[in-house]
Amino acid sequence: MKKNFFSLAAIAAVAVSSVALYSCDPNENDGGTDQVLLVPVPETSAEASQLVNAVYGPLQTLSSSYSFFLESATETTVCFEEKDETKDGPQVSILETEPSNWYAIKIFNRLYSSISAANTAIDRIGKADSEKVSTTALSKETLIARAQFIRGYDYFKLVQYYGEVPLILNYPASDSEKTTRKSVEDVYVQAAADLEASIAKLPEYSADKSVPSQLAAKTILAKLYLTWGQKPLTQSDVEAIVNSTTDPAKPAVDNAKLAKAISYANEVISSNKYRILPNFNNIWGVGNENNDEVIFSIHHDGDGLDAQGNHQTHCGYTWPKDERADPHIQWADILYEKGANEGGYGLPASDERQLYSYATKVAFQDGNVDTLTWPLSIVRPGKWVHRDGSGTINAVPNQPNNIDHIDYRLAEVYLIKAEAQWYANNGDKGLAAVNEVRKRAGVDELGTINEAAIQQEWLNELAFEQKHWLNLVRWRTLISSIKNKVPAYEYYKDVYSNQAQFNAYSYNGISADPTRFAFYKRINLHLHKKVANIKGKFYRFPIPLSEKYTPLGIDGQNPGY
Repeated sequence: MKKNFFSLAAIAAVAVSSVALYSCDPNENDGGTDQVLLVPVPETSAEASQLVNAVYGPLQTLSSSYSFFLESATETTVCFEEKDETKDGPQVSILETEPSNWYAIKIFNRLYSSISAANTAIDRIGKADSEKVSTTALSKETLIARAQFIRGYDYFKLVQYYGEVPLILNYPASDSEKTTRKSVEDVYVQAAADLEASIAKLPEYSADKSVPSQLAAKTILAKLYLTWGQKPLTQSDVEAIVNSTTDPAKPAVDNAKLAKAISYANEVISSNKYRILPNFNNIWGVGNENNDEVIFSIHHDGDGLDAQGNHQTHCGYTWPKDERADPHIQWADILYEKGANEGGYGLPASDERQLYSYATKVAFQDGNVDTLTWPLSIVRPGKWVHRDGSGTINAVPNQPNNIDHIDYRLAEVYLIKAEAQWYANNGDKGLAAVNEVRKRAGVDELGTINEAAIQQEWLNELAFEQKHWLNLVRWRTLISSIKNKVPAYEYYKDVYSNQAQFNAYSYNGISADPTRFAFYKRINLHLHKKVANIKGKFYRFPIPLSEKYTPLGIDGQNPGY
């Protein structure tokens, strides 16, 4: 899984459309024997489309990386991707992330590769003859709008993960653009401007959910204004809490931005182009791609066919017919399986989302069913893998990774609206929106609403959908979520770090398997490391190295790194 680079086809596509972000780009009129030619202005609609399509290749390589980058950095999961804690996935899981961490490197650099391709497309297509590059179905303006959409999408991700980042908007880019970090405010302004500019020239709706549409742009804008409206931490804010083990105070919100979040969410909901599917299970799987709940996704054809297959299909699983092998990433405790309460640990059995969010069984072709939980293993994220209606995973010869990555779906739009309403003290403060999500889950509708209920519904609905770290940062509860929850976990107990005690231990009447001590000891280590290491600096990730593990030359580093 680690360090899977572009396929040859994807490399070729990106090479045609953009110049490496941190290389020296020549000016168009530069001379000299070392001149590197700029990408030509497209002469045909096919050439113009190729320039736009190049923005997606880098994004295809990130679909599963976000799980290691975001989910592992919270209280909910632990990562065993590699065999020791110095490796990249475990390093995030135990909160010892450094600028040399592969996931920090990969996500930062690939998002900028996508931005570079977008800048190339915007500039080159902008200079093209409209009659040559436009078709009846796809105009020059729509092609440019697609590139603007992705550039805004990319910058929204970057500012959430890394804070102040360079704003690179020109083709070719200047050295100062590539090395000067801009304020959080400036980056949000640009991301919003790109997304809003794209709306005028995009189709209202696309049945292919990997194709940008007006409603997809409005969905991302709703999330952007929800986040921006809660006043994201700046460099100086993080500096003030860099070594603190207490969350920063939440400031007064920007009601005007939250009003925009509500407005955009309402436009998406009232469009009636999407619906909450009656069956939660029907959101997932290759056969369910482009379903009526999905708003925007990253398309995948699988390894060797796109830039990189979506490895979500096996990251939280394990290798077929080897159910006791350590998975790459898993839920952090058995409490997530038990769902004994709605205070942050899993879901009750009555909630239809429980089966598909917390997988506990694997079925083999010979009819045997084995456990993915105590005393052999640990409960797994089940949304992205192939399984039957009972929540049992089917051990097919492979877990195919040609599944599209769902970035936004309608249920999240309802939660965006609910949260914005709550903090803006708007209308019913989000009660109806939250209940709309709960109806499908088969749980009782709420009679009253509060902040905790809204936050809990995010975790219930979007478990392992790479949203949780972003939520904790937005709510300013990242530190307390680890400090307060993890010590109550079953696997945090000292018995899991002592072989003799473990051998004699039983949980809920089921005796320990002594051969699995090393596995559970490692979970215990990760949980203790999370609690010991969490502090304010983890409200953002480090400005990383290049993919060649050399400095990028960007001015300054995030506090504490």
